[in-house]
Amino acid sequence: MAEAAISIGTKVRVTRVRDRIPAGLVASLKADPTGTVKGYRMTDGTGVGVVVELADGTTSWFFDDEIIAA
Repeated sequence: MAEAAISIGTKVRVTRVRDRIPAGLVASLKADPTGTVKGYRMTDGTGVGVVVELADGTTSWFFDDEIIAA
């Protein structure tokens, strides 16, 4: 994880996005890049991504180096 303190329920801020994402998610992140960690997701068989619910209710996952504790 980006920081050891990031666990389910932690408030985080999305600082960057490595991959292409839908326009709706771009708009959500531009409006408010903060959210709450809701869970985890396997990324490539060796890594773990973080599932984040943004302030507008949108849920998406991010790599651990794309978020920081808010």
